[in-house]
Amino acid sequence: MAVEHVTRDSLLATLTQRLESLDYTHAMWEAGAIAFGRVDEWSDIDLQVVVDDERVEDAFSEVESALEELSPIAATFRFPEPVWHGHSQAFYRLRDASPYLLLDLVVMKLSNESRFLQTEIHGAPFVYFDKTSIVTPEAFDAEAHAEKIRGRIEGLRSRFDMFQVMVTKEVERGNPIEAVAYYHAMTVRPLVEMLRIRHVPVRHDFYTRYVYYELPGAVIERLEPLFFVRDMEDLRSKRTVAEAWFHEISEAVGQGPGPNEILDSEHQNGGGRAP
Repeated sequence: MAVEHVTRDSLLATLTQRLESLDYTHAMWEAGAIAFGRVDEWSDIDLQVVVDDERVEDAFSEVESALEELSPIAATFRFPEPVWHGHSQAFYRLRDASPYLLLDLVVMKLSNESRFLQTEIHGAPFVYFDKTSIVTPEAFDAEAHAEKIRGRIEGLRSRFDMFQVMVTKEVERGNPIEAVAYYHAMTVRPLVEMLRIRHVPVRHDFYTRYVYYELPGAVIERLEPLFFVRDMEDLRSKRTVAEAWFHEISEAVGQGPGPNEILDSEHQNGGGRAP
């Protein structure tokens, strides 16, 4: 059994020392849990590095070399290009680190100015170095976000009412695998997004990510049982409950929050589980 001697601090110190010394690197910061003050023993490392456009592959090579100084790399996954966000991304797991201490590395070209630095959405980045003042908040357009949400509300309502039959027909056919899959896709997922629009609109499209921290405790207590079904009769019952709740929240949401509500800190953290 491997000895877990690589820590979060040692890994980040090694990468900072290696990457900051390179003339083609501009900045490195961490996002994810640390941006919201929620780092714990199960947190991974969401690292962002900005480099000269033509040095992306060199940056990955340097990171891998630095990691190998700490521990053999047990597993690597590199996203096929193009990645949806327009950058390059890979995951690493080290043999001699906790299996939870994954390194999620995003390498960004200097010319790409979309860097997930809207603090209202992504929290406050933890900066390790910034040679050229790159790590500055990106403007957050609350009005545009509100307009986007209004469009989502209309789509969610239409989608929800149209496709509940996809769940019920598989229940009637006696196809539990398909019924459960449709239930999560067509019933539970839109319900969660509508709840997020109601309580944390700034991150309405994060689905289940952060729900235990951002949705009110009473909502979590009501929502959690809907994710688990014992059998087809339980599915029938819970789908009916979820449908009624969706329409209840849909009515409460109305046309959606305005810009001021989106920026309201009360709506950015619904008061759920403490960090």
